[in-house]
Amino acid sequence: MTDSEFSSLSRPIQAMPDFIKEALVKCHLFDAYKSRPPYQQNDYLGWINRAKRPETKEKRLAQMLYELQRGDLYMNMAYKPAKPGK
Repeated sequence: MTDSEFSSLSRPIQAMPDFIKEALVKCHLFDAYKSRPPYQQNDYLGWINRAKRPETKEKRLAQMLYELQRGDLYMNMAYKPAKPGK
């Protein structure tokens, strides 16, 4: 089964390119990514994938990694994760 089979998103589910997965693993942020709501995961992937230039993809990837590392940002907006068990 794929992640998309478990998602309740009504918009198309974005595939994760290898370079994004490799960056998440290298930076030890894959768990932080997976802990975000499905819509955020999908938004990040779509946003990065829509970039035409490699430089823009890298810039967007760097922003996503930074936001995941901080844990309190999502697309340059304040983000407050849900408390465990809620």
